[in-house]
Formats: sequence, C-alpha cells, structure tokens
Amino acid sequence: MSVKTRTLALSAMVVAVVSALAACSPTKLVNALTPTSGLTKTASVSYLLGNNSRQRLDVYQPTRGSETPLSRPVVIFFYGGAWQDGSRDDYLFVADALTQRGYVVVIPDYRVFPEVMYPDFLNDGAAAVAWTVANIERFGGDRSRLFLMGHSAGAHIAAMLALDRSYLAAHNVSATSIKGLIGLAGPYDFLPLTEPNVIALFSTEKNLAMTQPISHVKSSTVALPPVLLLHGDADTRVYPKNSINLARELRAAGAKVEFDLLPGMDHTSIIAKFTRVLRGDGKVLDRVDQFIREKAAS
Repeated sequence: MSVKTRTLALSAMVVAVVSALAACSPTKLVNALTPTSGLTKTASVSYLLGNNSRQRLDVYQPTRGSETPLSRPVVIFFYGGAWQDGSRDDYLFVADALTQRGYVVVIPDYRVFPEVMYPDFLNDGAAAVAWTVANIERFGGDRSRLFLMGHSAGAHIAAMLALDRSYLAAHNVSATSIKGLIGLAGPYDFLPLTEPNVIALFSTEKNLAMTQPISHVKSSTVALPPVLLLHGDADTRVYPKNSINLARELRAAGAKVEFDLLPGMDHTSIIAKFTRVLRGDGKVLDRVDQFIREKAAS
C-alpha cells in the first residue's frame, strides 16, 4: 500500500470515528476519549435485592501495582440531573479523574422522578452507602475512610445523607463512617420551589424545610463531618447562595468547612473540570484531592 493510499485510509477512519462520536451526547463523547487502562471497573452491582436497574452501582479501582496500598480511601459519587435524569454510565470521566489520584470510586444509580418521589432517591443513596460499607474492602477500599461527593442534585443527595443521618441509620450505617462531604454546585437552600416537576417530586413532604440540607445543620445530634463546597460564581442554574448559606450555617455550628467560590465557572463547567480534555490547570481536581488526602489522614 502506497503512502498516499495509507494516508487516505487513515483520514477516512478518522472521519468515521469523529462522525460517530459527534452523534453521541457530550458525556458519551468525553467518555469515548477517556482512557481506561488505569482502572478496573466492576459494573452493574445490585445494592438492593431486586431487579430494578436503577438500584445498581459501578465500582472503579486504580489498576493495582506492587507498590500500591491494599486499602484506599473511597469516594461515592452521586451525579446530578434535577432528581429526574442521569446515568452512572455517563460518569466514567469522574471515575478516571479520582482513580488517577489513588481512590476507589463508587458511582450508583438511584431512582428518579416520576418513578419515585422525595425521599425515595435518598433511601436509594443510603442503601448504596450501606452496600459500600459492607463490601468495599473486597475492592481494595477502606470503609473507615469514606467520602460522599456529588454534583448538582447529586450534591443535594450527598449532603442530605451526611447531615441528616436518619437515612444512613435506617441502613445500620454509623454516623462516624463518613470522613467528609464534597459538594459541587449543590442545591442546599433552594426554597421556594419554582419548577413544576421539582414541586411535584417534593410534594410528598409537608414540611418543605426538611428537604433542604441547610435545615439539618442546627438540628444535627451528631458531630458533623468535614465539608468541602465548590461553586462557580457564574452558575445561574443553582445559584451560589446555596453554598454560601450552607457554609455560613456549618461554620456557625462549629463544623469544619472549606468553601471556594470559583471565578467564571458555571453549573456544568465545574464538573467538566474532571474530564481530561477540559481539566486545564487541574485546580478543581487538585482541590478535591487535597481535601480527601487531608481528611483521610486525620
């Protein structure tokens, strides 16, 4: 085959791949460009008895080498989607970023509206945490160094589980199991409700204040975990006041809280910073990594 023929064949292949990727959703495109050689994935594990496909999770481990530790900190990541959408399959790029830093990562699905209403997705989240506590050592994770992390609606779920321990207690998970909470652009103080679907999915709760993570800071009867809140100052989907107000209440309650308001960052760009192609200077990932390392060592 001549050089010209090989070049034409290669060009045709590139065009075909690019065309196929262009038809994908943005997350599928990002994941298609995310290498997986540095991690091992255990997929579609049921965290509750039954056949509901949205009560399953994926576990990601850093590829094990002879020099790696046998027991690593664990990050359970809850994705966003306004409690109505989303899939664990879309977040390989988050697992890639965190396993690169040496963590075992668990990404659960959870039931969403209109299949369920509040607080069913919180109960699913608590069940996923309970499964992790009971099983993560088989995957090289340390159940005593467990971090809850979420973006958007997923940050709401993570915060509710960390601040209102009744959900975890219902699954016999100790309040001391959570070493830290990491919230990315989360809705923590978002009353009054304005969107019709959001009004509908929270309509089962008569006291809407109790759906807000901020309401559980003062009422907490256990020590609050360390908290890292990151929010873009250009976020018009979930306004920065959510993180500002929660940080203020946490500090008033004596909790260890770190809050960074990120200049120029909006609601989606903060999670996009975990992708290899958009990571840039890596400061968002570095900030999360620093928090986990410091709290895991304490």
